[in-house]
Amino acid sequence: MTTTNTTDTAASGAAGADTSGWKVHQYDPIEELAENLWRVEGSLPKMALRRHMLVARDGDGRLLIHNGVALGEADMAKLEAFGTPTWLVVPNGWHRLDARAYKARYPQLQVLCPRGSRKKVEQMIPVDATYDQFAPTATLRLTHLQGLKDAEGVLEVLSEDGVTLVFNDAVFNQPHLPGVFGTLYKLLGQSGRPKVTMIAKLFMVKDKRALAKHLHELADIPKLTRVIPGHITPIVEDASATLHALASELGG
Repeated sequence: MTTTNTTDTAASGAAGADTSGWKVHQYDPIEELAENLWRVEGSLPKMALRRHMLVARDGDGRLLIHNGVALGEADMAKLEAFGTPTWLVVPNGWHRLDARAYKARYPQLQVLCPRGSRKKVEQMIPVDATYDQFAPTATLRLTHLQGLKDAEGVLEVLSEDGVTLVFNDAVFNQPHLPGVFGTLYKLLGQSGRPKVTMIAKLFMVKDKRALAKHLHELADIPKLTRVIPGHITPIVEDASATLHALASELGG
């Protein structure tokens, strides 16, 4: 698979934007998941763990950027051709790496985050609204996940082929990784298959039954087509059954 090399860039970007702090790390080509949904998988500095960005377009041509990842100029031009960057979702207090750079590049962006993570996100960037303050559109909806004290949520995207649910750290589907880091992750039960990881249960989940109930409800959404976990492989086969299984493992 073709990848983009790490580089710094200070090209123009949006009119009046500040791109002096735009830092591009390795990432894979933009992947189209649906006619209004795109995904980019990329590296994290000094970590084997990878991240991804989801870009979703509503019916008015506005773009919601979930977990923004800085791309090279040619790919940023492609992103801008998809629609108008309007919302930037910072999905929790740890996924903030490129948030400030996105806001500098696109000053008009409305920054959104989960209510329970607002304090930590605002250590990096001012927040305009929390998930419960976002007015759903015909194709986009943000909801807090139950049982996490509003520290994270889920993005629901309606496309022609059905519904996509975009999670963050609460739901993983991380393949086994190489090296010492990968061995540690495997021993901790963080990788290998879709799961609510042990680390998530220890540090994020406050009410397992509430989370399980919500996962069951999400699994029953009509025309659920795919689930995008925080890390990293999309679940496109039996998405509903997978969420039901994760809920059952929580004891719900």
